[in-house]
Formats: sequence, structure tokens, C-alpha cells
Amino acid sequence: MKPNKVKKVFSVDGAPAPRAAYSTYSQAGDLIFVAGQVAIDPQTGTVPDTFDQQLHRVLQNLQTILESAGSSLAGVLKTTVFLKDISDYAVFDEIYKSYFPDGYPARSTVVADLVRDDFLVEIEAVARVT
Repeated sequence: MKPNKVKKVFSVDGAPAPRAAYSTYSQAGDLIFVAGQVAIDPQTGTVPDTFDQQLHRVLQNLQTILESAGSSLAGVLKTTVFLKDISDYAVFDEIYKSYFPDGYPARSTVVADLVRDDFLVEIEAVARVT
């Protein structure tokens, strides 16, 4: 059976550009699949030093991408969060909650070695067009 909508792939102005073989997000029908976002500032290419600064930057990057795709953080259905250090979990959870005031999406949180030593958190998301 063929799907009735063609998959589309995208990059986004105002968000970090992919540095490997992936798209910033892809879309199938009303679902948006956002690649893992790290704390690269799209304007300067720099990465903040502290965990809380990195988490805010990651969530801001995610928000920019979702808005470009016709969605928002309110449209997020599921996130997968990768933490470099589980001791950052409590700070993570407090900041994360502030970005989802209308209800939390489903979430998986794992401890992982991230691509670069200076990355402390990465988040990927599945959202719906709002």
C-alpha cells in the first residue's frame, strides 16, 4: 500500500545547519520528525558552557524548527532526550517543564555519549502540524 502523502525533508534558516547526512526535519502528512538538536547557536556557531544555557538553546532551536514547519512546542507529541550526565536530570526536568506549560509530551530520557565532548544535551522530537 502506498502512502497518500510524500515525505518531504527540510533545513531551516535560523536553526543550526546539519553537519552530516541528515535533514533538520522531515515531514509525512501532518507529522514532523525533528532531528536531534544540540546547543549550537545558529548565529555564532558557538556552544554555551553550562548545562542550563545549553538546554535553553536546544529548546529554542527546536522551537524555531517547529515554527518553520507550521507547528510549535505545543504540537510536540514525543521527545527523546539524550543527557551526557544523569546528574543534570533534575535541572533538565525543571527547565523542560517551563517550555511545555500546556501539558507534557511523551518522553524518553537516556544517558548517552554525544557527538562532541562539549555537548551536554540533545533532543529530538515528533510533532504534529498545528
